[in-house]
Amino acid sequence: MLSKALETTERARGALYDFHQLTGTADLQLGDAVELLREAGHDRQADMVERDILGRNAIPDHWTFQIVEAYNATYYRPFTEAEAHIRAELAAGRDHLYEAELKGKRRTVGHPDHTWPS
Repeated sequence: MLSKALETTERARGALYDFHQLTGTADLQLGDAVELLREAGHDRQADMVERDILGRNAIPDHWTFQIVEAYNATYYRPFTEAEAHIRAELAAGRDHLYEAELKGKRRTVGHPDHTWPS
């Protein structure tokens, strides 16, 4: 269950990177929108977006890359280190024990697509 929890954390981290990249892309697109507003003669609106939204922190004092960095340092790395340490102690460092057991039960011995490492 520890490894499964780590896999869930990997998915959460991926979602966090999605959030980071999507927010960054939106900010770049917002810069393009400011330029288009200016080209169309809407300087007041462009000024408002540029002043109030463009480059804004995602949460107080943090851009999204800082949120990702804090997550990695505070939660993700300590979790992966603890999981690796416990797996080394209790499972000889082997990963995916449940899946390996399931493969052993579901394979057809001798079938070329059901091979098992020697």
